[in-house]
Amino acid sequence: MILIFITYVVGGLLVTALSVPLIQKRIPPNPWYGFRVRKTLENRDVWYAANVYAGKRLFGSGLATVMGAIALYFAPGLTLDVYALACTVVAFAALTISIVQSLRYLQTLTMK
Repeated sequence: MILIFITYVVGGLLVTALSVPLIQKRIPPNPWYGFRVRKTLENRDVWYAANVYAGKRLFGSGLATVMGAIALYFAPGLTLDVYALACTVVAFAALTISIVQSLRYLQTLTMK
């Protein structure tokens, strides 16, 4: 179980670390990294606004994944299979919420 624990903690920390440059507006529009959809790639102002918002949500998703992995690790009576499935559900739910919120926010941004 320790290997799965480490995997989810490191994965959550990686998502958190990758979100920081987006929040700090250090990543210009590019084809590889960031909230890359047509609307963000066509307008620098939309790019930065959407990436700051999405970055904050990803930061929270990473933290939720880490906290979930830690909390579930210390939950009594969980088998390896249940622990792995529960961590997967936490990570997937957190990322899904982040993506949905970011897409909704993107719809509120206007092109100038």
